[in-house]
Amino acid sequence: MFDEDDDDFMENHLNEDLERFEEFLKGGSMVYLDSDRLETLIDHFLINSQYTKAKKCAEHALDQFPYLSIFHLRKAQAISAMGHLKEALNIISRIEKWESPTSELLLTKASIFSQLKDSKNAIRYFREALDLSEAEDKDEIFLDLAMEFENAGDYRKAVDVLKEAIAFNPHNEGAIYEIAFCYDHLGEYESAIKCYSDYIDENPYSFTAWYNLGNAYTKLENYDKALWAYDYCVLINEDFGPVYFNMGNAYLSQEKYLLAIESFHKCIELDGDDPMALCYLGEAHEQLNELELARHFYKRSLELAPMLPDAWLGLGIIEDLEGRTKEGLVLLHKAAELDPENAGIYHVIAGAYEKIDDLEQAAEFYQLSLALDPKDDECLTKFIELLCETDLVDAKEFIESFIEANPGMLIAQVLKVNVLWLFGRKEEAMILFAKCCEQDKKIAQEIFDINPSLKKVQEFLDLSEE
Repeated sequence: MFDEDDDDFMENHLNEDLERFEEFLKGGSMVYLDSDRLETLIDHFLINSQYTKAKKCAEHALDQFPYLSIFHLRKAQAISAMGHLKEALNIISRIEKWESPTSELLLTKASIFSQLKDSKNAIRYFREALDLSEAEDKDEIFLDLAMEFENAGDYRKAVDVLKEAIAFNPHNEGAIYEIAFCYDHLGEYESAIKCYSDYIDENPYSFTAWYNLGNAYTKLENYDKALWAYDYCVLINEDFGPVYFNMGNAYLSQEKYLLAIESFHKCIELDGDDPMALCYLGEAHEQLNELELARHFYKRSLELAPMLPDAWLGLGIIEDLEGRTKEGLVLLHKAAELDPENAGIYHVIAGAYEKIDDLEQAAEFYQLSLALDPKDDECLTKFIELLCETDLVDAKEFIESFIEANPGMLIAQVLKVNVLWLFGRKEEAMILFAKCCEQDKKIAQEIFDINPSLKKVQEFLDLSEE
């Protein structure tokens, strides 16, 4: 919108004009400046977010050149940035009565409506500005339009706009990243991967593109591919700290704890102490049963972020692993207070209560965990195992109601097979197990982990091997 380098003459006089205007603001007189030099002065203030000075300069310019619409527009831009949105719209409405709207005027109008949270009108005027704009300005306007659709929560329309942007300019890096962000928000990670991959084909040395490609693969839990992309990011820019953090997380997910530790240390070396990196270092050492080191890093994490639930959770788990389960429960409850929507924390708490034979509390926290995350196979399995040991009727009632609420969860059907078998309803159990084997034999075979005694029942063996 504003370009201070268009005219070398104006640039050479800018410092001199700035000094004169500062004196004018203090009560001095202002020498005559032509309209171009005044416009350059106002643009300088706007670019540097000095909106009060931009407004006063625009008003001075209007005293000299009241017929020039550019100074009315500059005043509208300045006061809209100061939050006087309706007044700015009134000025723009007056300009529109004098002359046909320009792309810049429409962009200003769109921006004001965006600030007013009126996405419908903002989108309208961004689109009109796009139609009137010069080719070199379209990339940025496409992005503004797409982001307004995002503000309205319409990521699908944003994708359509960004496709237009990329068709207009295949090298529009901002549009490539933004469309991948939209696909990410829509959960369409494969489409995000294609966007980044297409961009990399044209720009193979963009380390940020490789980094974002890795992140997209991580969302799909394809950690091998994610690490492949992260490796290319590191080859291009070995000093980019965030990639080592994400590499560490990928290695953690693959249970490659030594590589995870190496990656998190590199991240900290480049970017300084980070509470999450320190916390994940604690987790990696915990998994290696290096509990003192794990405790050290969890505590360092809490020194930086005392309200970090993951670190409290880690410390609680260490207390439990070292045989101080009751002390650990205090820390685990602290983690739950800080992150009450985290199903995994309740799952850990349930296991701790079960360990100290407080089965009533264990059952309560297993149910809390499943209410938040009914797809947690391990939590469901442990809870049903607990109920089978304490009250088989409760186990049957719970698993049947759970299946009704979550009909697509095959492991729940397998757990019901075991409950029916324990109830003595063996024919019914076998019929259900046969259906489970038809759907997914690998999941059905988990019955032998749930109830190892069934390995001795030939009918189960025959069905699982057919």
